[in-house]
Amino acid sequence: MPMVRRAISTRVAAGFVLATTLLLAGCGSSETKSPAPTTTAETSSQAPTAKSGDTKTAAVTVDVADMKFSPADVTVKVGDTVTWKFKDSVPHTVQGIGDKAMGINSPIFDRGQWSYTFIAPGTYRYLCSLHPQMRGTVTVE
Repeated sequence: MPMVRRAISTRVAAGFVLATTLLLAGCGSSETKSPAPTTTAETSSQAPTAKSGDTKTAAVTVDVADMKFSPADVTVKVGDTVTWKFKDSVPHTVQGIGDKAMGINSPIFDRGQWSYTFIAPGTYRYLCSLHPQMRGTVTVE
């Protein structure tokens, strides 16, 4: 009798592991996600610069002040970095909207800057999680 219980317990455990694996594999959207991009948080007033000899990357700056992103909509190329410069009397964040923009997630700032390098083409929508009326879009070509 103990052998029968052990065999049943092993089958139940194997079934549970298989079911859990299949459930986890099916989670998420059907959209293909790209590898995690590079992000940096800085408190200095210097924008990131391209590496020496690297002519393919560019830096775009979005000012965060007066309760808005300026410019709210920017267009960059794959590999370009967008830097948000925070210069407001209240704190703000940069938070991606939707599956494609999940990696866009800055700390809370009222001064300083935060950067994100876009490595895949597409349209990335974002907002300030503290002030959801503040919205912007980065289009990556």
